[in-house]
Amino acid sequence: MDDAMETGNLAPYQDRPRTFPNMRSKPSTPLVFRILMTMNVRLLFVLMFVVFGGIFYIGASTSPIIVFVFSICIVSFILSIYLTKWVLAKDEGPPEMAQISDAIRDGAEGFFKTQYGTISKMALFLAVVIFGIYMFRTTTPQQEASGIGRLTSASITVFSFLLGAVCSGMAGYVGMWVSVRANVRVSSAARRSAREALQIAVRAGGFSALVVVGMAVIGVAILYATFYVWLGVDTPGSMKVTDLPLLLVGYGFGASFVALFAQLGGGIFTKAADVGADLVGKVEQGIPEDDPRNPAVIADLVGDNVGDCAARGADLFESIAAEIISAMILGGTMAQKCKIEDPSGFILFPLVIHSFDLIISSVGIFSIRATRDPGAMGGGMEDPMTILQKGYSITIVLAVITFGFTTRWMLYTEQAPSAWFNFALCGLVGITTAYLFVWITQYYTDYKHEPVRRLALSSSTGHGTNIIAGISLGLESTALPVLVISVAIVSAFWLGNTSGLVDEAGNPTGGLFGTAVATMGMLSTAAYVLTMDMFGPIADNAGGIVEMSQQPESVREITDILDAAGNTTKATTKGFAIGSAALASFLLFSAYMDEVASFARVPFAQVDIAIPEVFVGGLLGSMLIFLFSAWACAAVGRTAQEVVNEVRRQFIERPGIMEYKDKPDYGRCVAIVAAASLREMIKPGALAVISPIFIGIVFRILGYYTGHPLLGAKVVASMLMFATVSGILMALFFNTAGGAWDNAKKYIETGALGGKGSESHKAAVTGDTVGDPFKDTAGPSLHVLIKMLATITLNISSQQRRKKKNKAIKLNGNGGV
Repeated sequence: MDDAMETGNLAPYQDRPRTFPNMRSKPSTPLVFRILMTMNVRLLFVLMFVVFGGIFYIGASTSPIIVFVFSICIVSFILSIYLTKWVLAKDEGPPEMAQISDAIRDGAEGFFKTQYGTISKMALFLAVVIFGIYMFRTTTPQQEASGIGRLTSASITVFSFLLGAVCSGMAGYVGMWVSVRANVRVSSAARRSAREALQIAVRAGGFSALVVVGMAVIGVAILYATFYVWLGVDTPGSMKVTDLPLLLVGYGFGASFVALFAQLGGGIFTKAADVGADLVGKVEQGIPEDDPRNPAVIADLVGDNVGDCAARGADLFESIAAEIISAMILGGTMAQKCKIEDPSGFILFPLVIHSFDLIISSVGIFSIRATRDPGAMGGGMEDPMTILQKGYSITIVLAVITFGFTTRWMLYTEQAPSAWFNFALCGLVGITTAYLFVWITQYYTDYKHEPVRRLALSSSTGHGTNIIAGISLGLESTALPVLVISVAIVSAFWLGNTSGLVDEAGNPTGGLFGTAVATMGMLSTAAYVLTMDMFGPIADNAGGIVEMSQQPESVREITDILDAAGNTTKATTKGFAIGSAALASFLLFSAYMDEVASFARVPFAQVDIAIPEVFVGGLLGSMLIFLFSAWACAAVGRTAQEVVNEVRRQFIERPGIMEYKDKPDYGRCVAIVAAASLREMIKPGALAVISPIFIGIVFRILGYYTGHPLLGAKVVASMLMFATVSGILMALFFNTAGGAWDNAKKYIETGALGGKGSESHKAAVTGDTVGDPFKDTAGPSLHVLIKMLATITLNISSQQRRKKKNKAIKLNGNGGV
């Protein structure tokens, strides 16, 4: 890829002032997609018919609900194809726009290929390790009777892990594929109408969102149906359907593994390029953002796609997959405790909710239409955030209606006739939580509100006061989200406990499942939220293309306002993801404790931090969050230093760049950040994967020699608990502070407080560069990290549950086993 980025015909500006180097050497499209594109159309249709026929056959052998889920997902894929054709039918504008877009596309696809090639090798290595571990596990007679021997158990886990990793990678590629093709079309539309540009950006993001959510749902459904048929679930001598969701945990681990490294690599790439371009271009040279004279500008625009689109697609895919699996596990556990005759409704409920998400989000996407009023944003068009929020409001209303219908359909049981209504209220709690998170994040990051304007005002007194104000704003912004999460968890747990579902001893059992339903409510509009997120980088890229192709100022004004709205939507989406991660992590943590209790056959509902080793586990969990954040931010800083030095070198060695007499070497900066981001993502990623396993093994050995065999499980539970709390707070701080710094700069660039080039603007640029690794590298990676920690430990404990259970278990005086 370095060679591809280094080559190109760099002609003087006076010869071709709007021509950019051709960085294309060979196609970077993944092999699978290249094969599909070369196949005969009829053969492809026959192959798809056979595949979908097989899927529906397996679904029909499992449950009519699975057939319903498959049907909705396939319809959503067809709708996404329509959106793709609609977006690609738009013109790319003049040749200079297309040339810049091609350079961005080639850089993004080249880095994606290299990055995911590295991730694939790590995933394959980890799959081999997992297979080896499970091959040495001892099986029980019950496992052998049901056909789950060591080889079967290992194969199921590895297959689930690899499928989750592949689907997560495909979700990331889909997010990037559409953004690098829609950016130039948004730029071209901005020359005619602001509303048309907005519509193209939204529909391009909608394509990606429908595919990502649809893949997450259909992936889990296919895996569930396949295992159901293959293992003969609920037949004599086989496993029960309530235990089946435990086999899907590997899928969530694979998705988390890819999402974490995608967020790290993509975040380091985009923010290192952005920081390097801003520090030298804006602060030292005084040139505008995305100025064609800046050697790092192409790398910055490439980073928007690999960091904000590809990584975010993999991220939300992982969020939905983890939430579905944890809710299925808790639903199955509750149904088993309550002796519900047909537990399939409680297990498959999450899949149906997200199927309806595809429908209602599509309505929200198509509610945003272009108008016949061309012209500038300030005259003939509403504020883009207002338009996007109207679509979100429509989606929210439909979500409330479909959620109530689904709970009545899936969760009604004669044992507790009113339980479905309590769970519907749990869903309403989740939907309200999502709306409040979006509103709170928008309040703290949109420059139409007071916090960002105060932050911008602090820039007028210097760089230091800007940094202080930004940090204080980020710290303050953690309060309201934490209060909302706290109320949501307590309310949903209480509603679930009072649903009327009880176990054989008469104890209420619906609390955890009520929290799971609230999480599903929060993610019931995930497709539309992801659409708003994808809108951000597409609008950002469009603005860069307009600037580099030297379009009229009126066009740049339109893309600037779209970009500012995109900054807010990206921040709100990250806040939404953090909130859902908090609820999902609570569910995964609870499922982990339940699995340990089932394995040990003793209650494990509390973690006593008064035990020194358990308290140390909590300290290690908190330390892990801070160390991971430090390594992620330091990686951006080191890579940005390389970019700064390279940009400075080019300005010194090629003085004609500033006078448009010589062309900068864009490819060199792309190559620098590509190589550095791949190198830098390894250390924090390895820390996340190894830490829970290492801590568990060390304290398990210590517990063995001190007479506390469950000490390792207790310490890991404490580590998870403290890491989740610390990680949520840190992610909220990073996300909001970074978004506020960015939009404070945008506010000054509108002409406030001296406008572009003023001392206030320079101070705001400094704040923005400080916030860049916060909001796009450390923050997004943290909420993936906390779910990944819970998924790893749940995967381990769910396998331990199926170890030997015929040993006598006795309690010692200290409560150990």
